[in-house]
Formats: sequence, structure tokens, C-alpha cells
Amino acid sequence: MSLTRRTTLALPLAALAAPALAQTWPTRPIRIVVPFGTGGGTDITTRVLAPKLSEILGQTVVIENRPGAGGTLGADVVAKAQPNGETFLLATVSNMALAIGLYSRLPYDPLKDFVSVAPTVFIPIGMAISAKLGVRTAQEFIALLRANPGKYSYGSAGAGTSGHIASSAFLSRIGATAEHIPYRNPGQTYLALQQGEIAFTSDIPSILAPFHQADSARLIFVATDERSPQVPEVPTAREVGLGDYKAYSWYGIYAPAGTPAPIVTRMAAAIEQALSDPAIGQRFDQMGTPAMRGWTPQRFEDFLKSEIELWLPLVRASGARAD
Repeated sequence: MSLTRRTTLALPLAALAAPALAQTWPTRPIRIVVPFGTGGGTDITTRVLAPKLSEILGQTVVIENRPGAGGTLGADVVAKAQPNGETFLLATVSNMALAIGLYSRLPYDPLKDFVSVAPTVFIPIGMAISAKLGVRTAQEFIALLRANPGKYSYGSAGAGTSGHIASSAFLSRIGATAEHIPYRNPGQTYLALQQGEIAFTSDIPSILAPFHQADSARLIFVATDERSPQVPEVPTAREVGLGDYKAYSWYGIYAPAGTPAPIVTRMAAAIEQALSDPAIGQRFDQMGTPAMRGWTPQRFEDFLKSEIELWLPLVRASGARAD
């Protein structure tokens, strides 16, 4: 039989195998690697979705926190995992776009070593200052930083995270300096903020809101076009005089490159179904992190490319480094 004949016969077999794979997968538990510590937005988001995904897919969904290096350690674990549909990554703009400009030797290529599956939620970012500083408004805080170059510090969930870049870009915008202190666990950042060990941090407004309401920290602005429904009294960055300064993130699911398309398609459909659940949608709305629904894997891949094109020049211009 000629090679052409073999190929011709193989095509129908491959066409039959694809839907068969989609119908039988998954046959083993699914691991979603969260490359940040417990208690932060990535961890909470994944734990909200995991039970519903388990119900939809008929398999246990296990969450594995692998924090470190601004989310790049956990991402590298997934980049090197077997592409068999058993391992996925909950990634962010930090380790899929910002990291390219922050690390001289990133151990993976976000576009070549992963296949895009689906986004989950959009993440607005706000800035909170420690109540122990003795100032309450953005204008007062900016004046304090400018009058004390390098005296204060700010925290984040790791070098190269969106919180790190948001704070760094803020400092560049106002012409001030402060020391960056990365933490392995978001909870450590929040504790340091309340205790006055750091002066400020940039994070999800709804997560910072309890500290704001308890007056152990104070949200001074949200870096979005409109005020946050969770803290409507907090002004936007434009309202406090920061012009077009914006900061945001997003979370999404990726698989190792080479993961069969039928698995990617079914996982994307399961994520869309989970995000469409009214209870889950309401939970994310309450968190101030709206669900990103109606995406295809291809659209998500195109979005990642556009995010890299947007953020890479800004990261390089900021001079921020993570290694």
C-alpha cells in the first residue's frame, strides 16, 4: 500500500478518534496548578470553579498551589507536564505577559509552551495604604512619598505580578521611589499592610475592602474607568489626578502545548458552563471580578498575543526587573 493510500485511510480514523477522545476524557483526576499561595484572588477563583468543573466533567478537580517567582515557578511546572489533559494552569497577565519583560531567562514561552483554553475572570486593581501612615487620601499619600524618597516600601504577591507592576507604574507616574517587598503568600502582604510593615499594596478592591472598612488600611483609588461597586466611595485613579493610569489583570486556564484539541475544546466548554452558573456568576460579581464568558480557545490565544504587545513595552519602559 502506498504512503498516499495509508494517509487517505488514516484521515477518517483520525476524524473518528477526535470526538471519541472528547467523549471519554477525563478518565483520571484533573490537576489545576495555581502558581500563587492560598488566600489570594487566583486561589479563591479556582476554588470557586473547581467543584462545578468536577460536577460537569465527572472527575475530581484537585488544586495545587505552587507559589514562587511571581507565578513563573508554577507555570513552568505545567509547561513541562505531560499534555494528556490531566494538568492545567490557572495563569494571569503576570506570568503570561508581564514576565516576558521582567525575566532575562524565562523558563517557558507563554505562546509556544502552552495552549490557551479559556479565561475565567477580569481583575480590576486598586491601591490600599496602611492606616499607620497617618494619611487618608491619595493626594496626601503622594505628597508623603515625594517628600521621603525611598523611605517607604510596598508589597505584592511576588516580583513580576500585576500588583508589583501596578505599584511600580504608579511610582513612575508620580515621580517617587519606594522599596518593593515580594511575599510568597498574599495573606502575608495583607498582614504586613495592616501592621504598617509596608506602606501600600495594589490588589483586587474587593479583597482589600474588609481592611478598608475596618480602617486597618485605606483604599485610596481604583485603577479603572468606573468606581468599584464593592467600594463605591473610593475614587478612580483619574478622579485623584492620575490621568489615564490604569491597572488590571485577568485569570485564565492553560494546558501544556500538545494537549489534544478535543480535550482543550471540552475543557473550554466546561469552563463556560461553570461561569454561566448563576450562583458562580453572582459570587464573582460579589468579589468584583466579573466572569469572562463567551470566549473560544482561539479568541483567548489572540487576546494573549494582544496583551503581550500591550504590556511588554510598558514593562521594559518601567525598568522593573524580577531577576
